[in-house]
Amino acid sequence: MKAVFKSIGLIGKSHHRETCETITHLIEFLSSQGYRVFVEENSAKDIAITPAKLASITGIGEQCDLAIVVGGDGNMLGAARVLARYDISVVGVNRGNLGFLTDIDPDNTDTPLTEILNGNYITEKRFLLEMKVLRHGQLKSCNSAMNEVVLHAAKVANMIEFELYIDDLFVYHQRSDGLITSTPTGSTAYSLSGGGPILTPNMDAISLVPMFPHTLSSRPIVIDGNSNISLRIPSYLSDNIQVSCDGQVSVEILPGDEVKISKCQYHLRLIHPKDYSYYEVLRSKLNWSEQKVTKRKP
Repeated sequence: MKAVFKSIGLIGKSHHRETCETITHLIEFLSSQGYRVFVEENSAKDIAITPAKLASITGIGEQCDLAIVVGGDGNMLGAARVLARYDISVVGVNRGNLGFLTDIDPDNTDTPLTEILNGNYITEKRFLLEMKVLRHGQLKSCNSAMNEVVLHAAKVANMIEFELYIDDLFVYHQRSDGLITSTPTGSTAYSLSGGGPILTPNMDAISLVPMFPHTLSSRPIVIDGNSNISLRIPSYLSDNIQVSCDGQVSVEILPGDEVKISKCQYHLRLIHPKDYSYYEVLRSKLNWSEQKVTKRKP
């Protein structure tokens, strides 16, 4: 039995005209059908929210059964890192460029949303990564990532050094521009541009993609999703290093620090219309050929 949605939260990019138009339409559409509608407070700055209510993004997570994120994949990533902590379904309306995570057409929201609200949808559980920075054995920072955790130099085109351990087993010492640690969700993002593999969303796996390594023998590897990853920074280094989560949160790393990465205890419950196909998304977004080979008659 599909979940019954009663309270719905709307989240989008503020100061973006087309996003505001879509949110305004969704407020009217959902309110007319008797749903309690909340609008994330920053998203509501440029729209008339009556009869919707204002809420923080955490408030939406606490009070709503469904969150509709209007925007691009970046908006979904920012929302996902918060909403994954709550028992809430999330669906995306694409007002961005690619739209790997936001798959509802903004010019045709009513039909697919009506189907979803009637219980006709597909559910995916997408796992996140948890990143911790340890300094002298003490926790200095903790953040999560939906797409990837990236260790990189603070300055452009600077090489860094680090040691990689997986489940406390030494893997290698590397000199490179950095390392991309990606979830299956993030495998079509920064990891893909760095030469990493595409992982289907249902895989319980993590990919490790070196960024311009100093040796040609260093290649991406795919490991078990329950692995514990440790990146250790030599104490003799003087270069400025950072670790970033989804390209939205950055933390400074000092010589001697250790970056621990593992699967987060929370999952994002991402839902799609019934006709959703991950391979159709790949064909569309990556411009793969759609030609089909037909069987010839004898």
